[in-house]
Amino acid sequence: MNRIITFLTISMITMMAASVPSRAEINTDDREALNQIIETYILENPEVVRRALIALADREANERINAAMSLLQQDDGDPVIGNPEGSFTIYEFSDYNCGYCKRVFPTLQALIDEDDDIRLVIKEFPILSQSSVLAAQAGIATQAQGVFDDFHSAMMTGRGAITMDSILEAAEDAGANLDQLQADMNSPQVAAIINRTRSVAQNLEISGTPGLIIGSQVIPGAIDLDQMRQAVAEERAKKG
Repeated sequence: MNRIITFLTISMITMMAASVPSRAEINTDDREALNQIIETYILENPEVVRRALIALADREANERINAAMSLLQQDDGDPVIGNPEGSFTIYEFSDYNCGYCKRVFPTLQALIDEDDDIRLVIKEFPILSQSSVLAAQAGIATQAQGVFDDFHSAMMTGRGAITMDSILEAAEDAGANLDQLQADMNSPQVAAIINRTRSVAQNLEISGTPGLIIGSQVIPGAIDLDQMRQAVAEERAKKG
């Protein structure tokens, strides 16, 4: 910490000195005296530097989160469950190989069944295996065909290992055109949607699934129905 403070002290002195007029307003002797005053003050009050560091870190974190939230809301192509025109949106970062995602699935279903103004956006976030990537690609592709709900339900309630065969079976049972599905799965558009989700997750420091975004609340892990209701109520109250 002392090294950081010393480095920042020198940096602050340099910057502050550089901001002082260099023409007739101040001469060399005055500038040197001012530099000495600044240096002495900072060395005698190092907490000033600490407060500046904390404020800077907070500001940068807020800027990062705000940028991520803005990108999060760019959800064209992401699968949607519930009311697609709902005024309240919940985002779920999900992986089809995630046991906790499967555990929270019926809870989310219960929430949107009882509240018809919720729009649940599934952010396909494949992090557990290569089959997670294939399933995520298929999920986005079934959304394009309008059969995501049934596909998602089959994948979240199915047992056993996820394979390409099980993915295609779930998609076919949901009513997807398999030729179109496989073409879309490997499209640049689907890859861009998944990469967008990964970028948002990184900036929101979401490293696991499920990850829920309810209003301004970033909630890692599965929560129960009452906790979801409470979070929704709190965010709605903020909007007035």
